[in-house]
Amino acid sequence: MTLEKNKILVLGIGNLLLNDEGVGVHIVNLLEHEEYTEADLLDGGTGGFHLLGFIQSYDSVVIADASLDEFPAGHVRVLHPKFAKDFPKQLSAHEIGLKDLLDAAFLLGNMPDIYLVAISIKEYQEMGTELTAEVKLAVPNAIKQIKLLVGSLLN
Repeated sequence: MTLEKNKILVLGIGNLLLNDEGVGVHIVNLLEHEEYTEADLLDGGTGGFHLLGFIQSYDSVVIADASLDEFPAGHVRVLHPKFAKDFPKQLSAHEIGLKDLLDAAFLLGNMPDIYLVAISIKEYQEMGTELTAEVKLAVPNAIKQIKLLVGSLLN
């Protein structure tokens, strides 16, 4: 994976060993498989401060992640949070690391424009690598939303 070729990064966050919780990483892997080149792609795993250097070098970062929220499983929404506190309360099992990462970027004065493509999940499941039917059906819509968003950011 080549990074910093584009002005936009699509960052997939999640744990592939926790079924639906890994949907963000699945999405980035699918975009890589179809050789999507409008944005750089990064499997961010479960997030954390090691990603700080990556996100600071971009104008915009689109994060794909699971969200444990009030919406039915498979619901896709695009958010434009300005601060970590603006993210959904229960973004994912790794939410503290991601929110801390964004707060650190803000404090350092090099905060890219952040967008979140949140895919609602029912609950954190036991160990496993398969997406549930509802979340798997939502993946094409999430990818479509990412492509539309990246296209609008490029224009």
